[in-house]
Amino acid sequence: MADLLVTGGAGFIGTNFVHYWRKVAPDDAIVVLDALTYAGNPANLGGLPGVELVVGDICDDDLVKALLRGRGIDTIVHFAAESHVDRSIAGPDAFVTTNVVGTHSLLKAARTVWLDEGTGRPHRFHHVSTDEVYGSLGPDDAAFREDTPYAPNSPYAASKAGSDHLVRAYHHTYGLDTTTSNCSNNYGPYQFPEKLIPLFLINALSGRPLPIYGDGMNVRDWLHVEDHCRGIELAICAGRPGEAYNIGGGQELPNLRVVQEICDAVDAAFASDPTLAGRYPDAPAARGRPSAELKTFVIDRKGHDRRYAIDETKARSELGYAPKRDFAQGFSETLRWYLDREDWWKPLTR
Repeated sequence: MADLLVTGGAGFIGTNFVHYWRKVAPDDAIVVLDALTYAGNPANLGGLPGVELVVGDICDDDLVKALLRGRGIDTIVHFAAESHVDRSIAGPDAFVTTNVVGTHSLLKAARTVWLDEGTGRPHRFHHVSTDEVYGSLGPDDAAFREDTPYAPNSPYAASKAGSDHLVRAYHHTYGLDTTTSNCSNNYGPYQFPEKLIPLFLINALSGRPLPIYGDGMNVRDWLHVEDHCRGIELAICAGRPGEAYNIGGGQELPNLRVVQEICDAVDAAFASDPTLAGRYPDAPAARGRPSAELKTFVIDRKGHDRRYAIDETKARSELGYAPKRDFAQGFSETLRWYLDREDWWKPLTR
């Protein structure tokens, strides 16, 4: 049994992790610490037994220390982050505050309670990061490994790189038991509709443009969020202290391909379910037209990384990790979830 503090547990990946952990470890106590900014939604956790939501800021040292002491926390799973690249370009300050200062606050609190005041009880601080810290790959470059030099190209990626280094330093300097995972592009249920897949899916249903950056040939490795959660579980339970593990989906696809997959899947869903035309009358598919007519090419994002790819060899060999879904299966499940949960996403698009 474990007593978990999950930061950012009302956001996209954190929510899915809390649901996942409740299934695989139903007796563990879970405390979610979330500031409930625009991407945090307390309804995501509704009905889950044994989950306590504390609304607060990870930069609040006293609050974090009180939770660690009062709830007997022995495992921190740190998701809380500002994570949208476009937002980081427009306003980088919040990214430095949350991702760097916030992570440092958590590390300080963990060191105080677990090490300085500790009783010797085993602990684990797991830090969730991104493949974007490694920078950009050329078309023929080898995939990112854990020993790939960091070369972040956006304020978001730089802030995550800084937090990764702090986690490493707290292990090597103070002996804090840490692990880090660097993941590729996640998709799945509960994803806030500013990210590519939910944005384009909802736009296709609403008859709004599908804005594609540049030539659309930027390549990402796509990872279903439940596969990611399983990788995090393995890192927490079996990862070596102080180590980092790359977690990918093994689905390296250009954005244009992903957009076309979304369009084709929406068209197929309308063809097989006539009721969708009544629910989404503005969708081209409701009139028998292809969703692809909504594609619109826009000016490329500043500093847009061309390609990301993950080498999972270390996670496979040390943790036994392997993704269970290819993109076709994972997106089919995701599409069905969004069609069934209009009550969840529609208020977020107003």
